[in-house]
Amino acid sequence: MNDLVSMGHEVKIPPFEIMGDDGKMMAIKDYYNLRKATTTDHSWVWDRKAEAITAHYDKIVWSDVILVLNYDKNGIAGYVGGNTLMEMGVAFFLKKNIFMYNPIPEISYKEEILGMKPILIGGELNLIK
Repeated sequence: MNDLVSMGHEVKIPPFEIMGDDGKMMAIKDYYNLRKATTTDHSWVWDRKAEAITAHYDKIVWSDVILVLNYDKNGIAGYVGGNTLMEMGVAFFLKKNIFMYNPIPEISYKEEILGMKPILIGGELNLIK
């Protein structure tokens, strides 16, 4: 993030904390673990998830471009998960340039990613314009 800011970009990133059911802030990693373990459809966890999705979409509307930090995950090089794919779709619909930090992964929805014509930067942040 600091590199992008030093290049003159304004940057919005996901939060590091989220409000728990008790009104206290909790680390996002703890929230992720709790969310993975939640089995009920009516948990407050899903309210926070909906709020997070909306907040990410608001950031996309605000932005000129998006940068997808598609690092290796789950044994897949350049992984793009469901949320990221949805966010890329919103950016594409809004005609925002989509930059991808790493190559497009070999994943079942690779064609959808290719169809959004992301700009692959190979880790070179200076290519973001």
